[in-house]
Amino acid sequence: MQTLSLSQSGWRWLWLAPLVFALDIGSKWLVMQTMEYGFAHRIEVLPFFNLTYVHNHGAAFSFLSDAGGWQRWLFSVIALGVSGLLAYWMRHTPANKRMINIAYAMIIGGALGNLFDRLVHGYVIDFLDFYLGNSHWPAFNLADSAICVGAALIILDSFRQGQSSTKQG
Repeated sequence: MQTLSLSQSGWRWLWLAPLVFALDIGSKWLVMQTMEYGFAHRIEVLPFFNLTYVHNHGAAFSFLSDAGGWQRWLFSVIALGVSGLLAYWMRHTPANKRMINIAYAMIIGGALGNLFDRLVHGYVIDFLDFYLGNSHWPAFNLADSAICVGAALIILDSFRQGQSSTKQG
């Protein structure tokens, strides 16, 4: 990997990670301060969307939520490892590759937001509840949203890179 100066590297976009982190933590704090816990205390916003304050002891879709507590530390180590790896990649990616650097920064901010919850509370605070009829998508938060958008941007960028290389060849 090439070594770039800080101003030439993707670290120029790293400011987005603390912004995502702050918005995530701020939204979770607001939920904790203003809402009662549980699905019974939901706030209906739209015919397909509620605000609902719940705890997630696992990962996405409550994966391993009933595993006894060790998963808290596993997911914390994964969040730190992924964030470190993405920051390293940003350092070696040119700043003009905006989409991939923005994607990395969004994932870092989201991962650190959920890491904060795990370390401070022992679980992740979720509150966004989308549903259709009686079928609810698992509740999630802004950190989860940033991680998903970041992942989608990485996939989109890989398709864009593939198309540009086939046009050149």
